[in-house]
Amino acid sequence: MAAAAVVALACPAMAKDTRFWNLTSSTVTSLELAPEPTRAFGPNQCLNDPDGAVDHDERIKVVGVSPGVYVARLKLKDGRTCLARNVTVEAGKAFAVEDKDLTDCAR
Repeated sequence: MAAAAVVALACPAMAKDTRFWNLTSSTVTSLELAPEPTRAFGPNQCLNDPDGAVDHDERIKVVGVSPGVYVARLKLKDGRTCLARNVTVEAGKAFAVEDKDLTDCAR
């Protein structure tokens, strides 16, 4: 028990998971992140959720993503695919995407 506390204090990022918080009005069925300014999108983070989607006001664990600034590609349940630019990911913290962040939406 004491060893776990020492590790948590030494590495705060390990103590909490980095999470995506869906504050859009839609269910997100795919969330892919690419480091700015590239468009080299990584895997679908929604697969980390048991039902494979992130409902409004739901949070999911994000894995394999280093801290930095990203562009997010979101596929929404209503059929749109949108981008959210300048998404800042910090280790052990939640980052949110809202409707006002969505751009370049297409069906």
